[in-house]
Amino acid sequence: MTARDRRARLAASGAFAVQGLCFAAVLSQVPTLRDRFALDELQLTVVLAAVPVIAGVGSVLAGMLSPRTGSAGVLRVAGFGVCAAMAGIGLAPTLALLYVAVGLFGLAVGAVDATMNMQGVAIQRRYGRSILASCHGWWSVAGIASALAAVGTGDLDLELWIFLGSIAGVGAVIALAIGPWLLSRSEEASRPVDDGERQTATNAGPAPWRIVLLVGLAVMVMFVGDSATTTWSTIYLRDVLDATGRIVPLGLAAYLACQLLGRTVADRIIGRFGSVATVVAGGLVAAAGFSLVTLAPKPAVAIAGFALVGVGLSVIVPLSFSAADALDPTGSGVVVARVNLFNYAGVVVGAALIGVIGEASDLRLAFAVPAVLVLGTVALAPAFRVADAARAGVRGVASRRAGARRDGDGPTGSAREDSPPEDSPPEDSERDSSARSIAAR
Repeated sequence: MTARDRRARLAASGAFAVQGLCFAAVLSQVPTLRDRFALDELQLTVVLAAVPVIAGVGSVLAGMLSPRTGSAGVLRVAGFGVCAAMAGIGLAPTLALLYVAVGLFGLAVGAVDATMNMQGVAIQRRYGRSILASCHGWWSVAGIASALAAVGTGDLDLELWIFLGSIAGVGAVIALAIGPWLLSRSEEASRPVDDGERQTATNAGPAPWRIVLLVGLAVMVMFVGDSATTTWSTIYLRDVLDATGRIVPLGLAAYLACQLLGRTVADRIIGRFGSVATVVAGGLVAAAGFSLVTLAPKPAVAIAGFALVGVGLSVIVPLSFSAADALDPTGSGVVVARVNLFNYAGVVVGAALIGVIGEASDLRLAFAVPAVLVLGTVALAPAFRVADAARAGVRGVASRRAGARRDGDGPTGSAREDSPPEDSPPEDSERDSSARSIAAR
């Protein structure tokens, strides 16, 4: 771990923060947009659904461009693009131009989602331990800050373009400042694995894509739960549990705060208990949370349930991108971009599913659906074993190289870099062998 690694981690965290800041700012202004353009329910649905749908296109484009240019170049352009498009949403004078601005915003959001995670997993490789959850934590911090800014300025009657433009300006400054510290294409593609491990991963055949599908399904389930909570929690508390005006936002606030808390400690939990156990625990906690929401007799119980959901779901996405990176022996980021597509599928399905069931029966029954779905992550948890194998491989190679440097006789020493040192503990060799075996399976 070098100063370069730490700067890159700070830059990646900044990219996550810009995304969270801008995304939450736009969501906070949905009621204002609805009133300004007199949107009916269908038009509002089109505007809201356009962002995740077009974001999927942006993620695909990022997956195509990043292997050629490096994710840093795409991230620098797309990060600034998110800020510019958000300002455009605030300035749009007509509904047609609003649609254009929202489309550009979705395209940039998708590209940033993919490339910031590409940077995150590449830096995580250099650290040799889990750090991606903390990067996602900065997304949560910035999102909460943006929401609080919207609340704090709510009584000032600011013009839409002033609020969104101000947030966009802050985001643009951060995006431009962190650009030079992002990992270059060569740094990003560098993987601390030996030729045998690289060949094993490359020749693994169709099995990795089966694992990609399983990991992607876990991401989709997570975002079904996330979308259900962020879109419908306030309505559920108000209409079903008769919460008062000040109580209504607390369900979402509890979810976001506990999601941040979970991501703050997730890296240490993953390092101690492993990816599989962490996913299992997260799925069970989230299912318990949704069950509390479904059965809640009063708002306080539902708010506690949403808090548990935030803790449980907080670990799924960082671990999913870690697993995707483990299945990409070239470090191109293509697998990360493809797993990211399940994000948007979950957002669309989650919001629509709760709405349809709530319309047909009631929202209480609707929240029972994600309670069942998130249990699926428990069944999908074994697919995340590849992330543990990759981290073990990184530590093993680093140990062998450090041993080679110690045992060599200077820059021209005869010790081979990829040979285990004579005094390395037997358990390290066994762990590396196990990691390669798991990755191959």
